[in-house]
Amino acid sequence: MPLIHQLKQNPVIAAVKDNASLQLAIDSKCLFISVLYGNICTISAIVQKIKKAGKYAFVHVDLLEGTSNKEVVIQFLKLVTQADGIISTKAPMLKAARAEGFFCIHRMFIVDSISFHNIDKQASLSNPDCIEILPGCMPKVLSWVTAKIRQPLIAGGLVCDEEEARNAINAGVTALSTTNTEVWKLAKKLS
Repeated sequence: MPLIHQLKQNPVIAAVKDNASLQLAIDSKCLFISVLYGNICTISAIVQKIKKAGKYAFVHVDLLEGTSNKEVVIQFLKLVTQADGIISTKAPMLKAARAEGFFCIHRMFIVDSISFHNIDKQASLSNPDCIEILPGCMPKVLSWVTAKIRQPLIAGGLVCDEEEARNAINAGVTALSTTNTEVWKLAKKLS
């Protein structure tokens, strides 16, 4: 089954920022895990642990310590990990990830009307599989974005409770990404 269909059926992505939250995510019902920490020495073991648990691993390449913002880091991740996807705020990194066969998530911050109006331009540069919008607790803005672009949306950041999660889903997002372990418990409830 294509990854996007799996994501639609399992809309809560556990975002992890340390080993303790990684273990909680592995023990959760979340099928997808976004790795927001690690370095070039630890990322292979982190991804291996996720894959061993039968889950999908997305690596946020911009937050990976010990790497540069050059596309060669994507080749490195392809060689040393079994990651399923790459998250980045940078279009060139996502283009390189696509060339390596990764599922691509373009993370974008909506802070004002200028950033909102640049979404389609950024998406055309990176051609991602999904776009992650932060903060994800703005249902009105999320609905504007879903009407504006063709890619599925992920609401990320500040999705802190069931009400915000449901509001984001009702606004048309495909999935949610959050570090909040209470929202992880909604994994099967929101599908």
